[in-house]
Amino acid sequence: MNKIKATLGLLLAVVLAGAFAVAGSASPRSGELHVLKDCSDYNFGAGDHCTIQWSSLNAINRGMQVIYASAATADGLDSDLVLDGPGNNNAVGHVTLDFQTLSGVVTFSGGTGRFQGFHARVDVTHVDGALWRWDGTYSFTPPGHDR
Repeated sequence: MNKIKATLGLLLAVVLAGAFAVAGSASPRSGELHVLKDCSDYNFGAGDHCTIQWSSLNAINRGMQVIYASAATADGLDSDLVLDGPGNNNAVGHVTLDFQTLSGVVTFSGGTGRFQGFHARVDVTHVDGALWRWDGTYSFTPPGHDR
């Protein structure tokens, strides 16, 4: 009788562990996001870009470009953007940047390839010269669970 109870207990533990593993895989991956980018090639025009130098997220690689859809004004930048990865791996978002405070916000809301379901909100700050930082949070929403 004890062997049957032990076997049933073990079976129940295995079933519960499997249920938690499936439930855990449906939750988004998320964490802190920190990026350093170089804007020495950015000339304030539509289609201009900055280049990623470093990122805390493996999906964002050194050398990827942040391409801005709109030109900057004298006051700042309010533009859609694309984080252009190799192949069909792009994240899409929007930036607002104030040139007086040298700060702003970037929000990402999806993308293609490895950026499918990608969401992020980062604060933009000027570091020095052409270097800028993004600091905030990110998440990846599983396919079919995006809001």
